[in-house]
Amino acid sequence: ILLAAASGRSAEWLIAHGDDEPVADAAARFNELAIRRGRGEPVAYLTGEREFHGRSFRVGPAVLIPRPETEHLVMAALDRISELPETAGAPQVPRIPRIADVGTGSGCIGVTLAKQLDSAEVVATDISPAALAVAASNVELHGVADKVQLVESDLLTALPADQKFDIIVSNPPYVGRREVGTVDENVANFEPDLALFGGDVGTEIIERLIEQAADRLVPGGFLIFELSPIVADQCVSLVEGQGSFDLVELQKDYSGHKRLIVTQRNSV
Repeated sequence: ILLAAASGRSAEWLIAHGDDEPVADAAARFNELAIRRGRGEPVAYLTGEREFHGRSFRVGPAVLIPRPETEHLVMAALDRISELPETAGAPQVPRIPRIADVGTGSGCIGVTLAKQLDSAEVVATDISPAALAVAASNVELHGVADKVQLVESDLLTALPADQKFDIIVSNPPYVGRREVGTVDENVANFEPDLALFGGDVGTEIIERLIEQAADRLVPGGFLIFELSPIVADQCVSLVEGQGSFDLVELQKDYSGHKRLIVTQRNSV
């Protein structure tokens, strides 16, 4: 992978030309990348890209590296589109889902949903201007500028008070700082703290997200967010205790770990 990046060639090309020697410039670039990798820097940061849900996304140190577990979140959101209430007064009119991607980072979730849906209005927020710059590059890369609006915001606070959504998705910071010793060293050393740590316990930002989502979802709308198995049960209790949600569903990832909460805003 690193040699492909250094050579400006695909991995397939390198396999087909396995007996070729890299030119001096490519060899020098490869050596530099190999040294950085040896120090623990993630491959995705070295190459500047990572695949997510079958598409390549630009990444950098300002954003969390997309992971396969987060694809569950995208699939859960797509599954819930058909369950949204019909458009009031116009049941035959196709509904245009209004989606908020909170803490968008690289934009991989919001952009993927915009690509997968024929029509959608996505508002992607992040508190980090540097992360939003990466997200903007991915919005442009995948040609969804007409569907995705990027907003600098602490969760949903910077959005107009009357702006409502059908679905709110989020991969929020959910690692507790008291768990820092359990985090992979390469993740802790290179990926942004702002995207990793959700407070001392890990549920602090999630609790704020739940409260804000209760005000921002239309009746029957869905809140879907990723979490750590360590705080999964506490997150269920937070949703249930908020009082605005029904049908709290805790989903597992490919490895059988508790990973997602899917919950529906009640009509009260």
